[in-house]
Amino acid sequence: MPKVTAQGKTFECAPGANLRKVLLENGIPLYNGQAAMINCRGIGTCGTCAVKVEGEVSEISWREKTRLGLPPHSSSKNLRLACQTKVLGDVQVTKFDGMWGQGDQTVWTPQG
Repeated sequence: MPKVTAQGKTFECAPGANLRKVLLENGIPLYNGQAAMINCRGIGTCGTCAVKVEGEVSEISWREKTRLGLPPHSSSKNLRLACQTKVLGDVQVTKFDGMWGQGDQTVWTPQG
Protein backbone atom coordinates (compact mmCIF):
# COMPACT_ATOMS: atom_id res chain seq x y z
CA MET A 1 0.00 0.00 0.00
CA PRO A 2 1.38 3.43 -0.93
CA LYS A 3 2.11 5.86 1.90
CA VAL A 4 1.20 9.54 1.68
CA THR A 5 3.02 12.06 3.88
CA ALA A 6 1.50 15.53 4.31
CA GLN A 7 1.27 18.08 7.11
CA GLY A 8 3.37 15.89 9.43
CA LYS A 9 1.04 12.90 9.02
CA THR A 10 1.65 9.65 7.16
CA PHE A 11 -1.16 7.36 6.07
CA GLU A 12 -1.74 4.56 3.59
CA CYS A 13 -4.05 4.44 0.60
CA ALA A 14 -4.97 2.02 -2.15
CA PRO A 15 -2.77 2.04 -5.27
CA GLY A 16 -4.35 4.36 -7.83
CA ALA A 17 -6.27 6.35 -5.20
CA ASN A 18 -7.15 9.96 -6.00
CA LEU A 19 -4.78 12.25 -4.05
CA ARG A 20 -7.45 14.89 -3.33
CA LYS A 21 -9.78 12.32 -1.79
CA VAL A 22 -6.98 10.70 0.22
CA LEU A 23 -5.87 14.04 1.70
CA LEU A 24 -9.38 15.18 2.59
CA GLU A 25 -10.35 11.78 4.05
CA ASN A 26 -7.32 11.99 6.34
CA GLY A 27 -8.10 15.47 7.66
CA ILE A 28 -5.54 17.38 5.58
CA PRO A 29 -6.84 20.91 4.78
CA LEU A 30 -6.18 21.01 1.05
CA TYR A 31 -7.64 24.43 0.25
CA ASN A 32 -6.35 27.87 1.24
CA GLY A 33 -8.77 30.54 2.50
CA GLN A 34 -12.02 30.87 0.57
CA ALA A 35 -10.98 28.08 -1.82
CA ALA A 36 -12.38 25.71 0.82
CA MET A 37 -15.85 26.97 -0.16
CA ILE A 38 -15.19 27.96 -3.76
CA ASN A 39 -13.61 25.06 -5.65
CA CYS A 40 -14.59 22.77 -8.50
CA ARG A 41 -15.02 19.74 -6.20
CA GLY A 42 -12.46 17.68 -8.07
CA ILE A 43 -13.17 18.10 -11.78
CA GLY A 44 -9.85 19.83 -12.48
CA THR A 45 -11.03 23.25 -13.61
CA CYS A 46 -10.35 25.65 -10.72
CA GLY A 47 -6.74 24.85 -9.84
CA THR A 48 -7.14 25.49 -6.09
CA CYS A 49 -5.90 22.03 -5.06
CA ALA A 50 -2.42 22.57 -6.54
CA VAL A 51 0.34 20.91 -4.51
CA LYS A 52 3.93 19.84 -4.91
CA VAL A 53 4.12 16.06 -5.06
CA GLU A 54 7.31 14.06 -4.72
CA GLY A 55 7.07 10.35 -5.40
CA GLU A 56 5.31 7.94 -7.71
CA VAL A 57 2.09 9.34 -9.17
CA SER A 58 0.17 9.21 -12.45
CA GLU A 59 1.31 11.13 -15.50
CA ILE A 60 -0.08 14.63 -15.89
CA SER A 61 -3.23 14.72 -18.03
CA TRP A 62 -4.04 17.27 -20.74
CA ARG A 63 -6.71 18.83 -18.50
CA GLU A 64 -4.29 19.25 -15.62
CA LYS A 65 -1.48 20.54 -17.84
CA THR A 66 -3.85 23.08 -19.41
CA ARG A 67 -5.12 24.38 -16.03
CA LEU A 68 -1.65 24.62 -14.54
CA GLY A 69 -0.49 26.55 -17.60
CA LEU A 70 -3.01 29.35 -16.96
CA PRO A 71 -2.59 32.24 -14.48
CA PRO A 72 -2.11 32.43 -11.62
CA HIS A 73 -0.25 29.13 -12.10
CA SER A 74 2.94 28.65 -14.06
CA SER A 75 4.09 25.40 -15.59
CA SER A 76 7.59 26.14 -14.27
CA LYS A 77 6.42 25.55 -10.67
CA ASN A 78 6.02 21.78 -11.22
CA LEU A 79 2.80 21.60 -9.22
CA ARG A 80 0.07 19.00 -9.62
CA LEU A 81 -3.67 19.21 -9.11
CA ALA A 82 -4.47 16.81 -6.28
CA CYS A 83 -7.88 16.11 -7.84
CA GLN A 84 -6.28 14.84 -11.06
CA THR A 85 -3.41 12.89 -9.49
CA LYS A 86 -3.43 9.17 -8.73
CA VAL A 87 -1.12 7.83 -6.03
CA LEU A 88 0.93 4.93 -7.40
CA GLY A 89 3.64 4.68 -4.73
CA ASP A 90 4.90 6.51 -1.65
CA VAL A 91 4.52 10.30 -1.96
CA GLN A 92 5.28 13.47 -0.04
CA VAL A 93 2.94 16.43 -0.50
CA THR A 94 3.63 20.14 0.12
CA LYS A 95 1.03 22.93 -0.05
CA PHE A 96 1.94 26.55 -0.84
CA ASP A 97 0.18 29.82 0.01
CA GLY A 98 -2.15 31.79 -2.24
CA MET A 99 -5.78 31.12 -3.16
CA TRP A 100 -4.67 28.59 -5.77
CA GLY A 101 -1.67 27.26 -3.86
CA GLN A 102 0.55 29.07 -6.35
CA GLY A 103 2.60 31.10 -3.85
CA ASP A 104 6.18 30.69 -2.72
CA GLN A 105 5.64 30.21 1.02
CA THR A 106 4.72 26.76 2.30
CA VAL A 107 1.43 26.39 4.14
CA TRP A 108 2.38 22.89 5.20
CA THR A 109 5.10 20.45 4.29
CA PRO A 110 5.50 16.69 4.59
CA GLN A 111 7.19 17.02 8.00
CA GLY A 112 4.75 19.60 9.35
